[in-house]
Amino acid sequence: MKDLEEEKSPFMFGKTVQKMDFINRTKDIEHLWLNLRSGINSVLISPRRWGKSSLVEHTATVKNNENNVRWCFIDMFAVRNENNFYEQLCTELLKVTSSKWQNWVENVKTFFQQIVPHINIGQEPTTDFSLSFKWEELKKNREEIINLPEKIAQKFDIQLIVCIDEFQNIHTFEEADAFEKLLRSQWQHHKKVSYCLYGSKRTLMTDIFNQKNRAFYRFGDIIMLDKIATEHWTPFIVERFAQTGKEISEELAEKIAVLMKNHPYYVQQLSHYVWEFTRTQATHATLQQAIMRMLEVNTALYQYEIEHLSNTQVELLKAIVNNEKQFTAQETLQNYRIGTPQNVLKNLKMLEKMDFIEKHKQKTELLDPALELWFRHFYMNFKFNI
Repeated sequence: MKDLEEEKSPFMFGKTVQKMDFINRTKDIEHLWLNLRSGINSVLISPRRWGKSSLVEHTATVKNNENNVRWCFIDMFAVRNENNFYEQLCTELLKVTSSKWQNWVENVKTFFQQIVPHINIGQEPTTDFSLSFKWEELKKNREEIINLPEKIAQKFDIQLIVCIDEFQNIHTFEEADAFEKLLRSQWQHHKKVSYCLYGSKRTLMTDIFNQKNRAFYRFGDIIMLDKIATEHWTPFIVERFAQTGKEISEELAEKIAVLMKNHPYYVQQLSHYVWEFTRTQATHATLQQAIMRMLEVNTALYQYEIEHLSNTQVELLKAIVNNEKQFTAQETLQNYRIGTPQNVLKNLKMLEKMDFIEKHKQKTELLDPALELWFRHFYMNFKFNI
């Protein structure tokens, strides 16, 4: 009987990957680290599920032994207003400075002069700790909290790196523009703090940092993550199969990466299903079976997404999937019944804003390679023959 470890899938998706699962990104790691260590704020922008969070966490892990550097991680996924943001920011910053709740209490007294936070300590004091504020008191003294990272870095003589995931959620705050301006006006003066900002909504992130009329325009170095090359995926997949006593040829491993357009999440997901269906040696039939499983698993999500598009937008997706070059050409307009050239341009912008499509190397394509396969199969009667 196989060892329990051998029965576990060697492919990771749906969560940030650990060090052993991390693939390449060597240049991105060094670029990000050099920026943050040098006090240069950095913004990561890429399509969703490309591994931004994994890259930041892996960089922190690799560089964790650097002297006088502390990493603070904040996830804004569930943060929906300013008050929540300030509470989470303060809580995570104070945890960085000490692992003892007694020290947290002392630091609260040290750092807060105008505001009196409420300290919440749970059953496990070393991890279950948070701060809360009365909003009426807080909104009069917001600068005190916004400048807390710099105060902490100065007091403990450290280089503080504040990493904020799902940063684009600030656009949902009441008076979001004023909040952006307030953050920028204070953070731009911090000398011992570097900010690493990233999120899953590529279009919103691009708007925040690339539009000249936004407060965070030119706030730092914008890093546009690229895909992981096939040449790195192929040996990774082959090695992972071998580690669990199974085999896959380089040809099939390469085909997995190419089919998923080197998208990190979906390469790992499809590799997992191929591995799951393989007893000893992966075959073309195994790959085809895995593709159908992946499409079935994602059907509910994709149906929901497509149902919210207009008929004209769906037909435009067909043109995109068929690699049409001139969407406003008369022949294309007639073949797909996608309206006037003006309507086509309008729908292209809308689909891009919804993160359905992107223009990559002068070619318009679907952002989600699994959605493209699913769309081909269910909407265009495409039959897979691997």
